[in-house]
Amino acid sequence: MTASFTALPIEPQPDTTTCGPTCLHALYRHYGREMALAQIIDEIQRLDHGGTLDVFLANHALARGFSAIVYTYNLKVFDPTWFVGRKTDLAAKLRAQARAKRRPKLQVATDGYLSYLAGGGEIRYADLNRALLRRLLSNGEPVLTGLSATYLYRSAREWGPDDIDDDVRGEPVGHFVLLAGYDRATREVLVADPMHDNPQGSQNYRVHVDRVIGAILLGALTYDANLLVLRPCAN
Repeated sequence: MTASFTALPIEPQPDTTTCGPTCLHALYRHYGREMALAQIIDEIQRLDHGGTLDVFLANHALARGFSAIVYTYNLKVFDPTWFVGRKTDLAAKLRAQARAKRRPKLQVATDGYLSYLAGGGEIRYADLNRALLRRLLSNGEPVLTGLSATYLYRSAREWGPDDIDDDVRGEPVGHFVLLAGYDRATREVLVADPMHDNPQGSQNYRVHVDRVIGAILLGALTYDANLLVLRPCAN
């Protein structure tokens, strides 16, 4: 068991679309950076339909003296060949892709990632496996992740403006949580979840690492599928 396998305090998210800012608030507080949750929610860029993207959370942290590394598995935005061999100009690739694909959500995500790269953020592509999660969680630093809530919770897909459970008409739903520790003996990850009434019955719970990995990868269906590592800079 890692030394970091302790409950991570996290506030309940105020509504169904503020899981990302609520996770960021908990992470800031973990590092001793006090900031009102309402202020973070107000400052984070939002998507037209509600919710946010990992890169918008990262940009908020970059502007406040944090370093940021995104491990991406979102093939809707990043091509695997961009990370093979010699160093690729990711900004140039993102701009070229945005010109070729005029999808509104891709345009918004591209703008966010261009700002992220310009602000000093790093993007990595690595196999998502137990070894990577163990390494990232070994020093007690929480990792913010965007994943599939539908897969994580084993819950029904959701439909309509009120996000009602509907196993026929419903669509998969994305979510942000914090990974707060890894128990090597049981192969479980400690999850800090901003959703107060989640199916696990607690805001801090254990999930087998294989389910966590599956949930992260399936987050690509909702423009999630990432690990966001934020650390306060020394200065």
